[in-house]
Amino acid sequence: MIWLPWLPLSGAISEAAGAILEKKIFKKHKVNSKNYTVFSFGSIVLIMLVLIYFFWQVSPEAFSTKNLLIFAFVVVSSIIANLLIFYSLKRETVTELEPIRLMQPLFTILLAVIIFSSERKLSIALLALIASISLIAAHVKKHHLVFDKYIMAALLGSLFFAIELVASKFILDYYNPFTFYFLRCLFVFIITLIIFHPKFSSINTKTKVLTLIAAAIWVFYRVLLYYGYSIYGVVFTTILFILAPVFIFLFARIFLKEKINIRQIISAVIIVACVVVAIIMHGG
Repeated sequence: MIWLPWLPLSGAISEAAGAILEKKIFKKHKVNSKNYTVFSFGSIVLIMLVLIYFFWQVSPEAFSTKNLLIFAFVVVSSIIANLLIFYSLKRETVTELEPIRLMQPLFTILLAVIIFSSERKLSIALLALIASISLIAAHVKKHHLVFDKYIMAALLGSLFFAIELVASKFILDYYNPFTFYFLRCLFVFIITLIIFHPKFSSINTKTKVLTLIAAAIWVFYRVLLYYGYSIYGVVFTTILFILAPVFIFLFARIFLKEKINIRQIISAVIIVACVVVAIIMHGG
């Protein structure tokens, strides 16, 4: 399809921009991760509410007991994943944290291959495995992995994001991708609002503006991701979006003044090579 070459570029840049902006919010504005979770999803719902009238589409099959349970599972997994990731963002630098967060593609691909027979494309899965291992290698220091509670939170967050994404595949066909993301975020917002009772007054105006910008970025990213799942499948879309660390390393260096080591540069080169090969093999 014509837009295939733009999928990894658009998706990767948006994911990188969202990650960098959220890290900037946590680093500069010292926000509470629970408050931010609620406000972030509220911002996403607010932005999508303006357009949902034009994109609303839900099939009757979505309301079956089985599919409602799957949707509930997606929402709960999303809440857990976001809380873990936001917690980890308070301490680690983006360039150190991102290789662990980017275990998500590996988890997503492994789960998709195990669960869906249509996703068992050995060549693409192998490329994704190579790219994912290069991300882990970028985090190695002095012949061992440096893990602490924040890295573990990021690792578990990535796992729950992968679980959520793969579970979403079961019911995506019953929704327009925009509608699905809106409903997902709406329920996450309502549940976290009830649980945490956040004080929005503790978030200053500048942080609110930055959060709204981040929310718009995540809307674009997730809707694009869901469209990719529908058109190309989970595994192929995931390897295209794994290009994100390249931009995250670059943006972190430019905007957050974080250092980039030689392992991260090598990892970025390997990722780009894997994405290019995957596109060529796919005929894009």
